[in-house]
Amino acid sequence: MTRPPLNFFQIWNMCFGFLGIQVAFGLQNANTSRIFQTLGANIDGIAILWIAAPATGLLVQPIIGHLSDKTWGRLGRRRPYFFVGAILTTLALLVMPNSPALWVAALMLWLMDASINITMEPFRAFVGDNLPDRQRTTGFAMQSFFIGVGAVFASALPWMLSNWAHIDNSAPPGQVPISVQLSYYIGAGVLLVAVMWTVFTSREYSPAELASMEDAGPGDADAAHVPRRSAGQFLAGGLIWIVLGALAAAGVFARQLEKELYVLAALVVLFGAAKLVAGLLRRSGATANGFYEIVEDMHNLPLTMKQLAVVQFFSWFALFSMWIYTTPAVAAHFYHSADASSPAYNQGADWVGVLFAIYNGVAALAAIVIPIVARAAGRRFAHALNLALGAAGFASFFFISDPKLLWIPMIGVGFAWSSILSTPYSILSGALPARKMGVYMGIFNFFIVIPQLMAATLLGLILKLGFHNDPLYALAIGAASFLIAAAATFVVKDASPLSAAAARAGA
Repeated sequence: MTRPPLNFFQIWNMCFGFLGIQVAFGLQNANTSRIFQTLGANIDGIAILWIAAPATGLLVQPIIGHLSDKTWGRLGRRRPYFFVGAILTTLALLVMPNSPALWVAALMLWLMDASINITMEPFRAFVGDNLPDRQRTTGFAMQSFFIGVGAVFASALPWMLSNWAHIDNSAPPGQVPISVQLSYYIGAGVLLVAVMWTVFTSREYSPAELASMEDAGPGDADAAHVPRRSAGQFLAGGLIWIVLGALAAAGVFARQLEKELYVLAALVVLFGAAKLVAGLLRRSGATANGFYEIVEDMHNLPLTMKQLAVVQFFSWFALFSMWIYTTPAVAAHFYHSADASSPAYNQGADWVGVLFAIYNGVAALAAIVIPIVARAAGRRFAHALNLALGAAGFASFFFISDPKLLWIPMIGVGFAWSSILSTPYSILSGALPARKMGVYMGIFNFFIVIPQLMAATLLGLILKLGFHNDPLYALAIGAASFLIAAAATFVVKDASPLSAAAARAGA
């Protein structure tokens, strides 16, 4: 038995929920720094406030992936998580723009990101579950299309409300403009409707059906969980990681470095502690539990996943530099204001919203083009090309003086964003066993979250020490990161027959 192909509308329905997810994500990306600065955050303190979001994803996604792999009920396997995550994200969207203090806004960012992750992580596995391999590129491209459309709407919404509906886009110091507040309320409604559409119009295969499918994925014949690492390996590795984390924290303290670097040291220690616990469980024979399985799965990644991890790391480091620093960079360099309560700053912030809408609009269109290029030249070449376009987009900020022309770099950024959201997942899904599709997709999120954490902890320090706190140079760092990711793409092993055929044709 093989997975039957789905028609256009079935794929449309199963991906439509991503429209709502990206509306929430787009509002978060385009407006969080603005809200933080409005509530009193300094430019060199913005990055640390963003740490809650990726740190939450680091924990939530593999847990949700593991749980959804083992879930089956009235709503299916992945859809219960769509449902719960949508409700929680809606509540966070309603509260975020009304935060009375900076700490409340930071807390809401944490809640929003946790809720988005609960909804978003199973969507990646949803495509792998429901589509045959030959349709997965189309499925992930459809997700990219909805991500682009949703982000266009979300990013431009404050600008549209202030310029088309003439709603005030400025407010007294310490207050979020009404245009931003209304944007979050509208986004909450769109999110709830879109996700519920997918929940109630899509079906899922049962675990028994997936197990019987010929194209279920490599490794599915070994359905039982068999421990592969010894207790000693886990214990020794855990001690090493804990010592490294402690030494890193001591170095930060001794040199009086930025306090956000303690976050990275703490994560290293926590990883070591997880390995220690796994070692103790292995020694006692208590391996039939989710915690142990997740930790062991982290050490048994498919080769393709390891190779893609490098690509993802540098890609997302670049993206996070853009999301954190584009608003202050454009406001300072093109509108000559760093005062978040000034009309000039808010004019620049609104224009950044439009720019983000443009790159997401380009991403939606690129989702149509990228599969064509991938079929002709291979997925690796297509992805590397798109990442290089993103690097060119970031670098061109240094050569443009008129803010009205900043839409031009967004074309390259849009192609890179669309490819990042689809191509790595298309390559990866063919290398994963179906019974672990969720947990491996969740672990794959580590290579999105870790660079975000590093960007949040290191970029502020780098800008302070080397670039006089000039946020524009964060985009230069992002351009270099994109180029490294593009080069690393050519090392990735892609087992797709289409990619193999393209490589032979090129030879």
